[in-house]
Amino acid sequence: MKKRFILSALVMALLTACTSTQDGSHNSDSQKNAIVAVHFGTSHSTTREKTIEAFNRLVEESFPNCDFFEAYTSEIIVKKLKKEGIEKFSPMELFQKLSNEGYTNIIVQSTNIIPGFEYQSLIDDAESVGDKFNSIEIGTPLLYDISDCETVASIIAERNPIKDKNHHIVFVGHGTQGPANALYSQIDYMLKSNHNSNYHIATIEGYPTLEALKEALKKGYAKQVTLVPFMFVAGDHAVNDIANDWKDELQEAGYKVELNIEGLGELPQIRELLLKHLQKIQ
Repeated sequence: MKKRFILSALVMALLTACTSTQDGSHNSDSQKNAIVAVHFGTSHSTTREKTIEAFNRLVEESFPNCDFFEAYTSEIIVKKLKKEGIEKFSPMELFQKLSNEGYTNIIVQSTNIIPGFEYQSLIDDAESVGDKFNSIEIGTPLLYDISDCETVASIIAERNPIKDKNHHIVFVGHGTQGPANALYSQIDYMLKSNHNSNYHIATIEGYPTLEALKEALKKGYAKQVTLVPFMFVAGDHAVNDIANDWKDELQEAGYKVELNIEGLGELPQIRELLLKHLQKIQ
């Protein structure tokens, strides 16, 4: 308990130093501090600029006196970008680099939507190098508690209004086979109960599935369907799965399908919510 209290005090001191508007370095001879944004990543430059880079700028502006770094968790994307001359570090590579450069206190914020396998892998990486730093703390992903889900449901409903009783909007997430997938059902329930029953959440690799979605659309007498990515970036899944496979299958089922291909990270309110998660680290 005492160790946890001391660690929390270190993190709060770091955040205070990083946000200070006073001139002068936030680092001292004994303390060297860094903030790290961790993303799954994307090779699509347009959505990267509107989402990942936009969040990075927000963090840098919010913590002007703290050294900022980013990392990508997708090895495939890191390798693909490297071929294009763009270097990105994995979280473990970056942690090792920061340790070698003498950083002592690290605060990490991921842009994961749910606390799934990618988020747990980040935690495992941080724990494995914990003895190299005085402190290393990780902020929670976008959907972590009930308040997060309520806030995000309101943001996306306001952004994507239902036109009429035959118009249904489907937010398509990545999905996972782990227990964190339940958060998709929770936000689906909130959208329906608090906003409009014509809203749906579906996932590519979890549940609700496309087949479950088709049943819901049939029962809801849908005629027109708008597909919207429920992902931080509108990358490969948005371009290949949502805009092609899902659209084609729903059209074949008789629905008029429209697309609103934008990542959640394009919305300022979403970026601000993730920033609040970073600011709440204790």
